[in-house]
Amino acid sequence: MNQKMMMWLLFVLMVTGVLAGCGGSRQTGDSGQAEGGRQAGSSGQAGSSRQAGSSGQAGSGGHAGNPDEDTKVKLSRITPDTKIEELEEGLSVVRYEGDYGFQEFLEQGGADSDAGVVGYVGSRLSENIPGLLFGGNSFGCSTISVENQDGGYFFGRNFDWNSCNALIISAKPDQGYASVSTVNMDFIQAGGMDISKLPDSAQAAIGLYAPLDGMNEMGLAVSVNMIDDSARIEQDTHRPGLTTTTAVRLLLDQAADVEEALELLGQYDLHGSMGMMIHFALADAEGNSVVVEYVNNERIVNETPVVTNFYLAKGGKYGVGSSQSHIRYDMLQEILGEQGTMTLADVREALDSVSKDNFGEFESTEWSIVMDQEKKELTYFHRENYTKGYTVAIG
Repeated sequence: MNQKMMMWLLFVLMVTGVLAGCGGSRQTGDSGQAEGGRQAGSSGQAGSSRQAGSSGQAGSGGHAGNPDEDTKVKLSRITPDTKIEELEEGLSVVRYEGDYGFQEFLEQGGADSDAGVVGYVGSRLSENIPGLLFGGNSFGCSTISVENQDGGYFFGRNFDWNSCNALIISAKPDQGYASVSTVNMDFIQAGGMDISKLPDSAQAAIGLYAPLDGMNEMGLAVSVNMIDDSARIEQDTHRPGLTTTTAVRLLLDQAADVEEALELLGQYDLHGSMGMMIHFALADAEGNSVVVEYVNNERIVNETPVVTNFYLAKGGKYGVGSSQSHIRYDMLQEILGEQGTMTLADVREALDSVSKDNFGEFESTEWSIVMDQEKKELTYFHRENYTKGYTVAIG
């Protein structure tokens, strides 16, 4: 690795702090009980979802057509390679195998800030890059956990933002579980420099420190959901530190289920990346699903199959978040009430029903994922085109 590439890699790893995610519910965690979900009403409901277009073609190599239950939907099975493949404009996939230094990062104490992550990488590469920048605005998301009518469970996830470059990363580390995760590469800035010019292996290594969601080979699904709140997460109990996305990386690498995920998170102080307030939606292959929130730096855990972008913890913070996130929450709860179990097509339609095109806003649902926690597969739909999906198996 030459000096220029090492400098790029060091820069990009600073993205660890840029990402903050999306936003029920019986509380089971450190304190209090969450209030029950609001009854879904008719007022303020999103309009019926429009027919997704046909723009974008799957890349060549390693793709096989596979019909969904709905014959109008075309699914392509993707086999990621170490070379980045563009599936369509704004959506690419890559595979990374081997050590990317995360275990060493944890062993040396983690980091309590984005700068701390950069300092760790700098010590590994003996390089420093001045003037590094983080970028990223508020975004919305929706998640749903539901039983698969054919056995096992699904976890569905929408990532709502303006147009961005998404990178799907299939990872098989030397230490830890294999996983598939998603990164918004537009959250990484380098003073105007184009990180897409980096070698593919460097871009993949960077993305491994910046996941917004994903699932590992044990069926643990993780999503970061943002809450529109001025409060910050800065725990200080003298435990090792994690930023938002390094926490996601930890769980995907080391947690087999929700119980282990909560135990792992309890061993670290969390520091919200970019000063954003977030909560984590977690679900495992046994059907356990929770949201992990931080109120006054105290961790609170609620059992819930649905998470959008407002607090579910009982108390003064309950309900704080975007008004639209309440509508999406009610809609998904109503769907769950009507359908006890679902197929992949049902979950896809549920995600479509709360995607951004229904709300007349400038943002879009940049990606939707249906994670099959039994088969250990993730099916991606890009920019609200629900007639075309890409399925990636873990491992």
